[in-house]
Amino acid sequence: MQVIFLQDVKNVGKKGQIKNVPDGYARNFLFARKLASPATAGNVSQAKQEEDKKKLQISLEKQGIAKLATDIEGKRITLKARAKDGKLFGSITTKEIAQEIKKSGFDISEKAIAADHIKELGEKKIIINFDFGIKATIVLVVEQA
Repeated sequence: MQVIFLQDVKNVGKKGQIKNVPDGYARNFLFARKLASPATAGNVSQAKQEEDKKKLQISLEKQGIAKLATDIEGKRITLKARAKDGKLFGSITTKEIAQEIKKSGFDISEKAIAADHIKELGEKKIIINFDFGIKATIVLVVEQA
């Protein structure tokens, strides 16, 4: 029997997938727990519409992230920190970098910023890893406070 999965079922199928399963398994397990529905013409067309809608949403999200990456590419962010002889007292973390980027108008998660703790004054190139494998590079300038 062909069924359309309404939820992910471990080792059987993923949500939206159309697959052949044994009749008894479909009636007694999948349908009873509302994990799948019969693959009728109406259900199949509805599943395809939902899949197309999901693909469109992912495409729009990817375009938005690509635009954000091009907007932030090459920006210079300046942070002031206490230091002596070029060495900082403490370090600059990704959280501080994310807060400074947010002040300049870009909402970026600190998890997206690929940088170690910065412990010296000067310029550093920071890579920002967005979803879908999109990357951008900014320049972080650490100045003495």
